[in-house]
Amino acid sequence: MTRAIWLPLGLLCVLFLSGCAALSSHYEKPQVNITSFTLAPNTVGMAPRFDIGIQIINPNRSALPFRGMTYAVEIEGYRILSGATPDIPTVPAYGQADFVIQASPDLFGSARLLGDLFSNNQRSTLDYGFSARLDAGRLLPMINIEESGQLRLTP
Repeated sequence: MTRAIWLPLGLLCVLFLSGCAALSSHYEKPQVNITSFTLAPNTVGMAPRFDIGIQIINPNRSALPFRGMTYAVEIEGYRILSGATPDIPTVPAYGQADFVIQASPDLFGSARLLGDLFSNNQRSTLDYGFSARLDAGRLLPMINIEESGQLRLTP
């Protein structure tokens, strides 16, 4: 009797694990683009908030129903903006979704950046980085996105 119960459960586990392996082997990481960056018009209080336009492109054959996202913007290694949101639209298969997130400034990171810039005012470029962590649910791994580059200060 015990063997009769364990055999179907074992078979079910093998089928589930092989299904997950097949799902992850055809899965491609979505592309995340920053499309706009503006001061939020509804800023209340002393700290400004920024609206960041985000576009997610899904190269997969199934929709990605995101649960949430955390994100940060760094300049010269100093975190200057960060935030989190649970409001991300489902990205259709082979499609894209555009939405706006809000980020708050990191006062200490911004102060350190300003101090660094004032002490070394001969820079012609600034290194920047955008990092995001997207939660696509339990069946898919967390999606980490990192973009970096340089901002030119001189024409």
